[in-house]
Amino acid sequence: MLERLSSGGADDDDGDECGGAGAYIVRLPCGPRDQYIPKEELWPHIPEFVDRALSHVTNVARALGEQLQPPPSDAPATALAAPVWPYVIHGHYADAAEVAANLASALNVPMVMTGHSLGRNKLEQLLKLGRMHGPEIQGTYKIARRIEAEETGLDTAEMVVTSTKQEIEEQWGLYDGFDLMVERKLRVRQRRGVSSLGRYMPRMAVIPPGMDFSFVDTQDTADGDGADLQLLIDPAKAKKALPPIWSEVLRFFTNPHKPMILALSRPDPKKNITTLLKAYGESRKLRELANLTLILGNRDDIDDMAGGGGTVLTAVLKLIDRYDLYGQVAYPKHHKQTDVPHIYRLAAKTKGVFINPALVEPFGLTIIEAAAYGLPVVATKNGGPVDILKALHNGLLVDPHSAEAITGALLSLLADKGQWLESRRNGLRNIHRFSWPHHCRLYLSHVAAYCDHPSPHQRLRVPGVPSASASMGGDDSLSDSLRGLSLQISVDASNDLNAGDSAALIMDALRRRPAADRREGSGRALGFAPGRRQRLLVVAVDCYGDDGKPDVEQLKKAIDAAMSASDGAGGRQGYVLSTGMTIPETAETLKACGADPAGFDALICSSGAEICYPWKELTADEEYSGHVAFRWPGDHVKTVVPRLGKADDAQASDLAVDVSAGSVHCHAYAATDASKVKKVDSIRQALRMRGFRCNLVYTRACTRLNVIPLSASRPRALRYLSIQWGIDLAKVAVLVGETGDTDREKLLPGLHKTVILPGMVSRGSEQLVRGEDGYATQDVVAMDSPNIITIAEGQAVSDLLNCNFGRNRTAEFSYKVYNFMDVQA
Repeated sequence: MLERLSSGGADDDDGDECGGAGAYIVRLPCGPRDQYIPKEELWPHIPEFVDRALSHVTNVARALGEQLQPPPSDAPATALAAPVWPYVIHGHYADAAEVAANLASALNVPMVMTGHSLGRNKLEQLLKLGRMHGPEIQGTYKIARRIEAEETGLDTAEMVVTSTKQEIEEQWGLYDGFDLMVERKLRVRQRRGVSSLGRYMPRMAVIPPGMDFSFVDTQDTADGDGADLQLLIDPAKAKKALPPIWSEVLRFFTNPHKPMILALSRPDPKKNITTLLKAYGESRKLRELANLTLILGNRDDIDDMAGGGGTVLTAVLKLIDRYDLYGQVAYPKHHKQTDVPHIYRLAAKTKGVFINPALVEPFGLTIIEAAAYGLPVVATKNGGPVDILKALHNGLLVDPHSAEAITGALLSLLADKGQWLESRRNGLRNIHRFSWPHHCRLYLSHVAAYCDHPSPHQRLRVPGVPSASASMGGDDSLSDSLRGLSLQISVDASNDLNAGDSAALIMDALRRRPAADRREGSGRALGFAPGRRQRLLVVAVDCYGDDGKPDVEQLKKAIDAAMSASDGAGGRQGYVLSTGMTIPETAETLKACGADPAGFDALICSSGAEICYPWKELTADEEYSGHVAFRWPGDHVKTVVPRLGKADDAQASDLAVDVSAGSVHCHAYAATDASKVKKVDSIRQALRMRGFRCNLVYTRACTRLNVIPLSASRPRALRYLSIQWGIDLAKVAVLVGETGDTDREKLLPGLHKTVILPGMVSRGSEQLVRGEDGYATQDVVAMDSPNIITIAEGQAVSDLLNCNFGRNRTAEFSYKVYNFMDVQA
């Protein structure tokens, strides 16, 4: 597991933590050091984290390859072991989903994501409350940036893990990138072997969270009348010390012998505690039959409570007073987390009932906890409790808006001893469905069944797993898939790797990496060793005139500025040109600049859709072409883009296919008027809603739109080269203009250096990136980063590159074998 190192660094900690059972946490530094950053402000630092994670994963993959799959003894000295890539990359929450999407695209590894507190759902709730308006919400929560990260995750993910069906229909259903009806239609077409016409929807998998029930003791909760309540309330008669929280709760009651109705939640209006109190206060029969316990967080002074908590507690006290519920309702001020199990036990001993009356409950963890302690439940019919009670059969669902329905359900369980016992036993019998082992089995089964796609490059070589059509039958077929997966991801004992010496072996492999690199006579793509470069300069200055034609004079200046930085570097410095032009256009423009194309190690063309090596030949790298082919809709999307991309008042000629500028993985469109075409975010939204996953880039001063594969972009092409050549991104400098193509903002952040050359670009395309309601550039890149600098007038690029103009923080990590032998099917 990778996470951000929020403070300190290599000097303080090695960033590595073993969680046991083959799991490790590796913390990677990114962003400002020794400074707390709120999660809403993390977005511009994600690219740096991705770069560090990419380096870490690549090093681990190579080290594992050397240990587990060494070259044959008769192999040439230059032979290297095949790297062992991750089987799957899983991202939790929006920011990690974006990280996982970038890593999965770079490595061509399947991605899984789990959403938490989804952005669109949160935005909808905030707008309904009416306390904040759109701009204020955006400024506080960076909600548009968060939503786009989740949409990016949907673009790339093979599978999305959800807790309930409600999450699929009512939360993910709000996103452009997921439509339940389209997903079902595409799944039917897949089962029938019919083409999906380039469209894709991720597979939603309902896998409830797993809990650890090993500490739960239900032996002392009676099935029948055996519980002597007098022992509960009289410590003198108890055989052992009673939990202090029991006396804290029971002191509220005039008659503590009665069954307890237990509600445990935050003091939040959405938890609907006031309706529960009204139901209790207005039912004389319910008051005579049971006490009510409200565990509503912790408080010292209600007036000092933040948010709406104070308002809820005030309303609770007023209702208690209105219905004269003193001696019948407990509302303790304080409790510890360790007290919660004891509170459930107390309610179960009194033969009480747990209630969750929330207006909407996304999942309902407390319902599962209550079931584990033998408590029948009454729960809202809105959200996750529907799935939970369907599995546990341990209670009743109610309309949370109806006090009468709540009263009736509580009386049904409290007054009918047989129903209470049956609900209790059902909950205890079925609680294993929400256990951690069951969760793991279910998760790995789904990963085996749904996370296998043909990848022609840089994928873990494993036997195929059952297709989606073969795994539609439910748990049995999924279990078969899991048995296959357990073979695919296990480290065989015959490899002589065990838990005791695996770390030492991998560390030894890492120490031998430099020697192996020296033996590397050639790169996979090149005939020389680009990894020997001490520095790599990437010219990504988008120099075009108002007519969209290359500004040869300005581009020549940019190239000369880069070339001048090689003084004294000799062959230790390499050059890459990164552009939105096609390969032939790029070669022609370079010649017009008086630059020899063969002087560049690589040309990244068509906005990242193609890479070629001009010193070798001016043709696209086939291996890279295979790498970016993932999820490319091809010709199916070609005629759709002009229809979706033109403004309402545009003519057909305002956005038309430009055949001469297209290629296998790039559909190019000529744009005659920037005011007649829609912005990138608008077109991408329309394509997502139809199941098409693409990247879009306006280039050549808004006169051309490049539609390229999801895995293709200029930043990703650079990362591809860094992996292939073994070049540390910290040794890379990217030269850009003050403006440029619509993908310019994504070229700036990362582990590399970025040098902004002022005055080079007269007109860019960045006005076509996003609409006014989109997120800001500062949510993508931190312009105050020490790795980004604007060159001053009269200053040479070499002056910047030869001095330390940014903190190059590095951290040494010990790479360990991730041993899956203990995973049992």
